[in-house]
Amino acid sequence: MVREACKEAFADEFISELPDGYDTAVGESGAKFSGGQRQRIAIARAIIRQPAILILDEATSAIDVRGELIVQAALDRASKNRTTITIAHRLSTIRKADRIIVLRQGRLVESGTHESLLEDTNGLYYSLVNAQALSLGDTTDGVEVPIKEELPSP
Repeated sequence: MVREACKEAFADEFISELPDGYDTAVGESGAKFSGGQRQRIAIARAIIRQPAILILDEATSAIDVRGELIVQAALDRASKNRTTITIAHRLSTIRKADRIIVLRQGRLVESGTHESLLEDTNGLYYSLVNAQALSLGDTTDGVEVPIKEELPSP
């Protein structure tokens, strides 16, 4: 069961390469692992528990963009056939969600799918996606979001 969960979480490959494989002592809090490796182990643990509801709080925040792709694929697998609540600032992690809830100062301001929220060019979600795409030079979204003019009128 552990190996199957690790395979689903894309952790089996790096675990198998450890000196003693699955029997390797990893030390305090897995400090020898990268952020992405620790995340994949946490995902494997969640898969083993088989929760009806999976809560992911900033699951990709501690990893680089390359590692995020692997972890996101693992999260997609772990989320299959269960209710998943994802709390995220990295919008790429919620893009495929059935429903995105946008909060501002603890209050609901928008709700919908990624595509429907992007239709409102004055919306907060649209602005956040636009800002993140600009800061990351992100073109992986597949949606070109024009830069909003926010210059004051002369």
